[in-house]
Amino acid sequence: MSMDQAIVMGASALGAGISMFGCFGAGLGQGFATGKAVEAVARQPEAKSAITTTLMIGCAFAETTCLYGFLVAIFLTFTNPFTNALVG
Repeated sequence: MSMDQAIVMGASALGAGISMFGCFGAGLGQGFATGKAVEAVARQPEAKSAITTTLMIGCAFAETTCLYGFLVAIFLTFTNPFTNALVG
């Protein structure tokens, strides 16, 4: 393995690790939002449907962010386009 390949593979592993912080942040955000939604329903039970709808839309956006970070990590780990450019 040449030095260029080692640098690209190391940088790819670092980038994959950093992209997983998006999943960590999405999990924290979903937990925080769910806790606040439970508090809101406890204060105003009549607004339960509106609160639940807003919560589900927000959690869907957060989960999408998590999935994008996960896909970037998978692409950088297994199907790295940069190492193919160095080999060929």
